[in-house]
Amino acid sequence: MSPQLPFSRRELLGRCGTGLGMLGLASMLAESAPADVISPLAPKRSHFEARAKHVVHLFMNGGPSQVDTFDPKTKLSEWHGKQLPAGNLRTERKTGAAMRSPFEFRRYGKSGVEVSDLFWQTALHHIDDMAIIRSMYADVPNHEPSLMLMNCGDGRLPRPSFGSWVNYGLGSENQNLPGFIVMCPGGYPIVSTQNWRSAFLPGAYQGTYLDTQHTQVDKLIANIRNSRLSLDEQRRQLDFVRKLNDEHKSQRPEDAALEARIQSFELAFRMQTEAADVFDISKEPEHVRRMYGDGTHGRQLLITRRLIERGVRFIQIWSGAGQPWDNHDGLEAQHKKLAADWDGPIAAFMTDLKQRGLFDETLIQWGGEFGRTPVAELPALNGRDHNHYGFTCWLAGGGVRGGQVYGATDEFGFQAVEKPVHVHDLHATMLRLLGFDHERLTYRYAGRDFRLTDVHGRVIDELIA
Repeated sequence: MSPQLPFSRRELLGRCGTGLGMLGLASMLAESAPADVISPLAPKRSHFEARAKHVVHLFMNGGPSQVDTFDPKTKLSEWHGKQLPAGNLRTERKTGAAMRSPFEFRRYGKSGVEVSDLFWQTALHHIDDMAIIRSMYADVPNHEPSLMLMNCGDGRLPRPSFGSWVNYGLGSENQNLPGFIVMCPGGYPIVSTQNWRSAFLPGAYQGTYLDTQHTQVDKLIANIRNSRLSLDEQRRQLDFVRKLNDEHKSQRPEDAALEARIQSFELAFRMQTEAADVFDISKEPEHVRRMYGDGTHGRQLLITRRLIERGVRFIQIWSGAGQPWDNHDGLEAQHKKLAADWDGPIAAFMTDLKQRGLFDETLIQWGGEFGRTPVAELPALNGRDHNHYGFTCWLAGGGVRGGQVYGATDEFGFQAVEKPVHVHDLHATMLRLLGFDHERLTYRYAGRDFRLTDVHGRVIDELIA
């Protein structure tokens, strides 16, 4: 006969003081259950040999301007302040006159790729290892659906995020830390946790959010420490919950939500020691900390390198809460400040990975959810509107063939016209670098096999070394 409790099992789990609540949902410690239940994040084999083992997504949320960063357009100087010729700008919004870039472009490296002064340090040291994709395009010029498309492969329906798919396919190399970590200083970005959800995939694969405006581990991760119970007491409590869980499973079908909750408690217990170490960058030599700088993004990237060393599979780093790069006006000052906060730390991060032998196994993606128009939004000629017809992102490390520009926008930088790359194509290519055929990495749900690229996507072989 099942034990009768004065409250439900859900209430019991909610009352347990093990800390960290719904953190990252990783594997359970119990050794008697089947491996696929115990450890959904255990390392797994990909379809074929992987070029990359980790993914770092540098998310410039809000939409950085391609014509001010990595896609130079001299025609904009010729047409500055004038209406572009008819037929050169098809957009859903009323737009103004052409706006030249306030930044200089220069050639860097043996490849001679042109990059604006906004990212001169990254270009100076690493352009020959970067593949600049100048022909990206998305579906709509709105933040919410474009964020969902870039992160989850669908702009409207709830779908698992890229990081969740990667952890589902590969698992993690560290069972004491989440396999998918998201850093965003100052709070959530637009559409918040939907950006790193697991949707219909098991909860173990969802992202774990860190507010990296904080430096103390207790503030970085909510409830990382339990102030009321010792580790021994927490372990006994978890063992009791596990015993109840076994009783529950013996009489009822598998409960995915319950499994995810139990896994989160187990991970929380183990993280209390390892997380305190990995997020403490004071343990790094002074010259390393100085290389990354004192800013928030330098700290995020240094933590990222430490997470990669410990086997964390997918790390996403956001520019900040809201949409920092969404510069409808004041673009010159805002883009300059944002890029200054990122440029040095990105260069340091890539240099650090190379020095430690981690660059070739780490796939780095830089970009936003879309780009910006080559024309001004206001008569003042100081800002740009959203543009999904053509924008830039870049890849580096992890099997990427660097030192190249792939594709092109038109002469004004508005629309992808040469070798256009949809977000689905980008995802398919990145999955290939991780060792997956994007058409075969599927999950059965509601009577059909789902995948990150839906029914679309093609691998861009030219981007692969």
